[in-house]
Amino acid sequence: MAFTGAAFAADLPMQAPPPAPPAPPAWTGLYMGLNAGYEWAANKSVNTTASPFFAAPTWSTELALSTGLASGSAPVNSSGFIGGFEVGYNYQLATSFVVGLEADIQGVTGSSSTGSFGGSGVPAGFPDETIVSTVQSTNKLDYLGTVRARLGYLVTPTLLIYGDGGLAYGEVQTGTNIFQANQPFDPAFGSFGVHTKTQVGWAVGGGLEWMFLPNWSVKAEYLYYNLGSVSNALSPLAFAPGGDLLYSSGPLSTARFNGNIVRAGINYHFSWGAPAPIVARY
Repeated sequence: MAFTGAAFAADLPMQAPPPAPPAPPAWTGLYMGLNAGYEWAANKSVNTTASPFFAAPTWSTELALSTGLASGSAPVNSSGFIGGFEVGYNYQLATSFVVGLEADIQGVTGSSSTGSFGGSGVPAGFPDETIVSTVQSTNKLDYLGTVRARLGYLVTPTLLIYGDGGLAYGEVQTGTNIFQANQPFDPAFGSFGVHTKTQVGWAVGGGLEWMFLPNWSVKAEYLYYNLGSVSNALSPLAFAPGGDLLYSSGPLSTARFNGNIVRAGINYHFSWGAPAPIVARY
């Protein structure tokens, strides 16, 4: 019986070990995707300053009042929806850290904002005159792109928390119109100017990215961008009734383009650096 039992046990099939758990997602490799969110400006004013150029004899007080009324800050509060395309590359270190580089470009809709200030006054020594003034300014961000280095930490194999920072660039536009009238003289006069420019600055931020399926991730992030200031030299603000120049000044508007972005995105990871799966044979 002992020999029989031993022989029967030897004939039993060997039970295979349980299958290995699936390998955690590999973050190394190229990825690309789409993003969308909301942008709002941090700077909320356009500053205009008029510098005196010329005043005919006895017209210096009118020039002083004209330049004073044309100088001030117009409130602007630009914001809009933002969305676009991104591409990047990650490298997962042997530890739980991930380093990478990401570039993106987004269009902005509804970001144009217009504000104004104005007033009136009587030149000193000329009680029969009144100068009335209105200054209107507009700011607009047409598109925004960044190239940022990323450093992240894997809280779990599928959840990455990261910070990033680098280059930012975008097309900005600022414009100002000044309208004045020296009553009771005719005609009304004004100054205007629009300046469109591609600005280069910097951006910094951070976020979370979750690999919810093999090769697919979603993210949510915040970015602060700063494209610096843009100066807009306006046409001369000249009072010349009947063709005779009596006084004039040179207005200059300055706008700063910086702001905040919150957005979400979805990425496909090509994972070229992922290890090949291990197939066991039994």
